[in-house]
Amino acid sequence: MPPREIKKRQTRRKKDPNAPKRALSAYMFFANENRDIVRSENPDVTFGQIGRLLGERWKALDGEGREPYEAKAAADKKRYESEKELYLATKA
Repeated sequence: MPPREIKKRQTRRKKDPNAPKRALSAYMFFANENRDIVRSENPDVTFGQIGRLLGERWKALDGEGREPYEAKAAADKKRYESEKELYLATKA
């Protein structure tokens, strides 16, 4: 029986606190807006079940219902890209 190889532990790089926050998706804008509503309608539901209910509501939305959240997501994506450009320019 050959001896076991000892694996080296890898340490994660520390995240730069000045780095811009990632853009939120349209679903995340929807979930943030509707989470409290789902909680009040279903007070005895667990954390995981709230996510499942939000997912079901998101899937049930039609194109018109999703439009405002997709617009928010597009605006947040532009914000992230501009902040990222500025961050990379000052970092280099």
